Amino acid sequence: MSTSRIVADVADVSVLRHPTGQVVLDRVDWRVRAGEHWALLGPNGAGKTTLLRLLGAQGHPSSGTVDVLGHRVGRVDLRELRSRIGFVSPMQEVPHRATAHTVVLTGATGTVQPLWREYDAAARERAHELLAELNCKDLADRPYGVCSGGQRARILIARALMCDPALLLLDEPYNALDLPSREDVIDAMQELAWARPELATVTVTHYLEELPNSTGHSLLLREGRVQACGTVDEVLTSGRLTACFGRPVEVERRGGRWAARSARPS
Repeated sequence: MSTSRIVADVADVSVLRHPTGQVVLDRVDWRVRAGEHWALLGPNGAGKTTLLRLLGAQGHPSSGTVDVLGHRVGRVDLRELRSRIGFVSPMQEVPHRATAHTVVLTGATGTVQPLWREYDAAARERAHELLAELNCKDLADRPYGVCSGGQRARILIARALMCDPALLLLDEPYNALDLPSREDVIDAMQELAWARPELATVTVTHYLEELPNSTGHSLLLREGRVQACGTVDEVLTSGRLTACFGRPVEVERRGGRWAARSARPS
């Protein structure tokens, strides 16, 4: 068993939707350690985004406990905790007229609009360094709104890294990207894993093809319940994905990357 530091610990967690009482998550147990890279998979409505929000200190469980970065959700100022967690979503609200450099800077304050008095020379230089790390340094002065989908995704990852997080959460970061842009972002995530060995990541996605080969663990959710949780070799199998998605699925792995398709009778 790994002895790496625990960055997130979900214990017997359930979430009920008010006022209907609908079960969104049902007695979920999950542990994420430093340096682990997780894929969170499951059908629509399985509870993936709800679980990611709990890890991101954006909500409370109805029962059970959620500990993130050594703090228990419900016993700590969530705003302070959120400031230490990186979060990426293509639906994030950012100023489209602002330059890429400015968008990355807002990650230091966790705000939509820049708070210029809060950014010293070191913060401005760090934003440039992160853009370079994500292969976006030439975009520093380009308005975010005219950047391509793949460029925006990498800019948002750089923004999330401004707080130097121990945990990086990505909610469908490849949504609506074409093939070259998707591969650029996957490459960036792979390089990030190599460059930051202590950083833990959790990625919500619908497609195995979007997982970089740095992905070492996966959790499968169906109707709010954990179907499988462990290493990718244990979890990302045809049988487990068939059970999770409710239809025959064939999984193939080649060169460290995965592919999945519907299994058809011969």
